[in-house]
Amino acid sequence: MPGPSSAATGHAGHRQGWKLLFLVAGASSILFVFLLITALVIDFMAPPPVHGGAATLEFIASNKASYVAEQILWILPNIFPVLVFAALYVALSAYRKSLPLIALVFGALPWALLLAVPVSSRGSLNLVYLSDRFVAAGTEEERRAYATAAEAIIAENNTPAIVGVLSALGILLMGLAMLTPGKASFPRYLAWLGIATGALGVASEVLRHAVPGFYWGYGILLWAWFIATGVALIRLSRVTA
Repeated sequence: MPGPSSAATGHAGHRQGWKLLFLVAGASSILFVFLLITALVIDFMAPPPVHGGAATLEFIASNKASYVAEQILWILPNIFPVLVFAALYVALSAYRKSLPLIALVFGALPWALLLAVPVSSRGSLNLVYLSDRFVAAGTEEERRAYATAAEAIIAENNTPAIVGVLSALGILLMGLAMLTPGKASFPRYLAWLGIATGALGVASEVLRHAVPGFYWGYGILLWAWFIATGVALIRLSRVTA
């Protein structure tokens, strides 16, 4: 009957072929946070309007380069959390199958879906096209039509999405998966950080407009979780090597 040492050897062998994934996912997790911080800095330097179609289109026309850069920085990095959750599943699946897989689906799928959504939390690249047409419009009626179309996009932008709740739930479940006894792949504090981040995230996404202070707290914890997870995955890739 296999003993503890043979089980540990099997777990190490399971991880050996995934060291590149752990390294890339760890670096992506940290890069994800830095890109979002860069987007936030651009947003603070020239905050776009959150209401008013005409005002938004005029703002974009005057700040097109920074606006496009900010939207790309909000949207494009969403691929990185998919890698992070995939790497966490691989690392934990040697010990437990079901819970890490459920956490992977809930955690990674929302971030992947956000790549197909034409809006970020602070605007949309679709508004750049409308801004160009708004400026080039020859009549007031045409300008009103483009402003109305912009209002529809802004309304979608300000509507809480279920994907935010699901991604936070994925972090919560991944933290619970790390807590199972014998999971030495990750430090125990990371499990509790994931549980706290996910729990606050679910509440803040549901109450996003009712209690906005929760959302800021969740954002800080989310960034801390991604950085801590990135460091843990990079360390795991070195141990595996």
